[in-house]
Amino acid sequence: MAAPDLRDALERVITHFDLGEYEVSAYLAILEHGEVTASELSETTDIPQPRVYDTVRSLSDVGLVELKDTRPMKVLAIDPREAFDEVQESLDELVEDLSQRYTAPTRKPEAVSLVKSRPSILRYLDDIIASAEYELMLSLTPGLLERFAGKLQERAEGGIAIEILVSPATEAPSADDVDYPSIASTVRARRGITTPVVAVADGNYSMYATRESIRGDNDRYGVIFNRSELGFLVSGFFNMVLWTTAEEIYSDGENLPFPRRYGTIRRCISDLQVLEGDFYATIEGRDVETGDHWVVEGRISEATFGQNREVATLTVATDDGPVDVGDQVASYEDIEAFEIRVGREEPPGTVAD
Repeated sequence: MAAPDLRDALERVITHFDLGEYEVSAYLAILEHGEVTASELSETTDIPQPRVYDTVRSLSDVGLVELKDTRPMKVLAIDPREAFDEVQESLDELVEDLSQRYTAPTRKPEAVSLVKSRPSILRYLDDIIASAEYELMLSLTPGLLERFAGKLQERAEGGIAIEILVSPATEAPSADDVDYPSIASTVRARRGITTPVVAVADGNYSMYATRESIRGDNDRYGVIFNRSELGFLVSGFFNMVLWTTAEEIYSDGENLPFPRRYGTIRRCISDLQVLEGDFYATIEGRDVETGDHWVVEGRISEATFGQNREVATLTVATDDGPVDVGDQVASYEDIEAFEIRVGREEPPGTVAD
C-alpha cells in the first residue's frame, strides 16, 4: 500500500468509531438488554433524556445498532461480530501493511534502563528469558507464569536451570494443575501481593518491576540491568529476600544433572546442601584484595550460608590449600566468583576450554 493510501486507511480506522462517553454508555446498555426504548435507555444510564435520541442515532450511523421506527422508537442491538466485521477486516489489512513498513529497533538496554509501559516491561521479560544460557531466576504472577509457560518449557528442554517464585501464594497453581517439572527445576510460592516481578538470566541480564507497572500503571516502573555488577543486585535481592520467604511447591531435588553452571553462588550452595556425595568445582573470579583474575579448581569441601544468608561461601580444596570463594562483591572470602561450574567426578572445564 502506498504511503498516502496507508495514511488514509490508518485515519479511517482510528476515526471510524468516534464515540463519546454517552455513546459508549448507551451501546453497552443496549448490548446488555438487546432491545430498549429511548426512555428505558435514559433510566438505565446517566444519559439525559434530551441527548438520548442524538446518542442512539450516532450509534446507528456507524452501524452498531438498528433503530426500529415504532412508537415509541426502539433501539435494537446488532451482533458485535457483524457490526465490527468490516472494521476487523480493515484492521487486519492495515496491520499487515504497517508490519511491512516496520523496522525492528535495537532494544539492547544500557547499563540501567527505566521503563514504564507494560508492553515494554513484558518485552524485556521475554528477552531476558530468551537470553539465558544456563540459569534463570524468576518472580512471576500466576498470570505471567501462564503467559510464559510455553517459552519456559522450551528453555528447560534446552538445559536451562530455572527457578520460579510465584505470588501471591493463594493464587499459585498447584503441582496438580501445572506441569512444573516441564518448566522449572524448583518452584516456590510467596504470600505477599506486593512481591515484585523479577527476572535474572545467568546472574547478569536482569529486571525488577513493581506489580503496579505490570498492571499498566504508568506512574510505576520497571528497571532493566544489563551488566553483571548490577545484575548481582537483583539476584541478591531475589535470593536473600524473596526466595527465603517462600514455600516450596516443587523441586526436582536429587535429580539435578551435573555438571552444572551457576551465575550465583547462593543457588549453587542451595543445591549442594540437599545433595549427597563429593562435588568438584571450576570457578572463575578475581582476588578480593588485588583484583587479579583467578581460576580455582578442586573439590568442594564446604558450602555454607551465614546467618540470614547474608554471607555465602564455597570452600574449595586445591593443590595449594583451601580457597574460600564468595559471591560478587565478596569481602570475607579470598575470591569473588563470576561463574561457577560444578561436577560430580572432576572439576568441569571453563568456557575457554
